[in-house]
Amino acid sequence: MIGSTFATPTPTDTPVVQSPLLTLDGLGVSLPSVDGPFDVLADVDLTVGRGEIIGIAGESGSGKSMTGRALLNLLPDGASTRGTIEFDGTTLSSLDRKGWQKLRGGEIAMVFQDPTAALHPMLTVGSQLTEHMRVHLGLSKSAAKARAVELLDQVRIPDPKNALKNYPHQFSGGMRQRIAIAIALAAEPKLVIADEPTTALDVTVQAGILQLFHRLSSEMDLSVMFITHDLGVLAALAERTYVFYAGRVLETAPTEELLRNPRHPYTSALLKARPETSDVDGVRSELTPIKGQPVTASTAPEGCPFAPRCDDAQDACTGLVPALVRVPIIEDLDMPSTRHLAACVVHSPAGAVSKES
Repeated sequence: MIGSTFATPTPTDTPVVQSPLLTLDGLGVSLPSVDGPFDVLADVDLTVGRGEIIGIAGESGSGKSMTGRALLNLLPDGASTRGTIEFDGTTLSSLDRKGWQKLRGGEIAMVFQDPTAALHPMLTVGSQLTEHMRVHLGLSKSAAKARAVELLDQVRIPDPKNALKNYPHQFSGGMRQRIAIAIALAAEPKLVIADEPTTALDVTVQAGILQLFHRLSSEMDLSVMFITHDLGVLAALAERTYVFYAGRVLETAPTEELLRNPRHPYTSALLKARPETSDVDGVRSELTPIKGQPVTASTAPEGCPFAPRCDDAQDACTGLVPALVRVPIIEDLDMPSTRHLAACVVHSPAGAVSKES
């Protein structure tokens, strides 16, 4: 499986996101219900650098996809947000309707998990590709068609000129996902949100999609937010990873370091629950499922949201919510890392806890 063994991280490297393209500061999202608003995201801090690929991992319901949708203001009716989203120098809460229309597909694009549902079955691939370019880039019909051929060739669709005339059902699942990626790239966005784009694909096709994202990011200086439930997928792609649970970030670090030296029990549990997992020496380890059921930001207990499922839980875990703080690097336990953060009482000094529950 992709990412079953992990390369050795370099502890002295301290990646600093210079002038980040995207910054989330205390992002929270609440949805309406018959019993009143309930939280699905709570106090999320996150950055994406220019040309950087970051990963967001966690179980279903952890808030991964909701984070991506909040960036595009594609939330359900009645949803409310708090905190700040800054994108390329603009505070997104200040946008009006026209501003959001320009942003969606133009500045930020999204690739959804199911390309069959994302692509219109009654429209040719060519019409779906050229529409975005004519709206966002103002291209003529002929110029948009020529650009569409280039895009299909860029994502490795065979015979791209004739492919424009075909409908989505005439392609395999992997090819449909490549077409969806081409559509996302059509208006030359600065950021692509990839929401579990490899989930329904076999391992060979999955590897091709990951290689495609890596190449496009390098060639186009494209930033990518790659959402997945599989940490192993991120080993082959993401420079940094954020681990979500109950609408919160419980751990974040450069991906190689996080996979080798997870500092939050939830991250460790996710790695142990992966099928076909190997340790750093290539020895297969036993799959250990995470006990209990995931919770949401609203149904989480007081204190650490993972405490009821954690084998290492202490009395202190049921108090206040641990803050996301710097943790020591493995090679020098007395030296706090500037790049590895975890929200666990083991690492939180006195007072380094959040009063928000």
